[in-house]
Amino acid sequence: MAVVSLLNVPDEHPAVRDAWFVRRCTVTPASAPGPLSDLLRLLGVQPSETAGELDFLIPLWRVRSGATLLHEGAPAECVHVVRSGTFKSLKTSEDGYEQVLGFAGPGEVLGFEALCRGQQPMSAVALEDSTVYALPVRSLDGWRQGSPALDHALQFALSRQLARVGEITEMMAAVAAEVRLARFLVWLSAHMLECGQSPRRLRLRMSRRDIASLLGVAHETVSRSFGSLVEWGYLRVDNREVEILDLDGLKAFKRSTRGFADQVSRRHGAGTAASPPARHAPVGVAA
Repeated sequence: MAVVSLLNVPDEHPAVRDAWFVRRCTVTPASAPGPLSDLLRLLGVQPSETAGELDFLIPLWRVRSGATLLHEGAPAECVHVVRSGTFKSLKTSEDGYEQVLGFAGPGEVLGFEALCRGQQPMSAVALEDSTVYALPVRSLDGWRQGSPALDHALQFALSRQLARVGEITEMMAAVAAEVRLARFLVWLSAHMLECGQSPRRLRLRMSRRDIASLLGVAHETVSRSFGSLVEWGYLRVDNREVEILDLDGLKAFKRSTRGFADQVSRRHGAGTAASPPARHAPVGVAA
């Protein structure tokens, strides 16, 4: 089921609201497909100008914010590559809890895990209006055989994503929630830098609850942890706008796996007692 914000939903007859949801939460074809050469560049591979394999087009889809691109348990029909926007991957437990497993942005592959069992092991929900390339599973083997560049690009992208899975696992190795959040922000900063964006000014597309689910803590804890990192001078936060004021310090802070008192003590001077985590998030830190 698609997850959408209730903001700006017309407050009218239920049929009108239902029509709004249907119109807003859709996955539709784009006006035109994209050339393979653009997909290769997106995946980090420079296409060869002499290659005759670049003549065909890749279907391109538009995904509205809140729409579900992949449904957990659905048949594996397409492998998607994010062209623009952001997605969260999640699994839903029997009691309805949504466990966030990761976030995907431009150049990342969605749905490849489904090929081994023929069905999607998780859902993928758009966090903003997005576009994706759709590679049909029935055609994928033939395309990879006919285009060594595409095969190489997919292998490169999947290898990069496996490395990021390890980085996300490393976030969970920290005991303190503040350290987990610091690791997440440093990870996101590095990802933004790879995409040619500012590594210090971050626009969080995901909610505090999504971050909390990924890190394995309560969403109130994430808000308090943001407050602590602000208090200690690492960040400036205004709702979902996060500015990293001390990136080197944040990287040093994230190295702790057992606690954070020693890092805070060193930051505030030798012999100074560690400041306790903020009990309440400061103004501008939304839950």
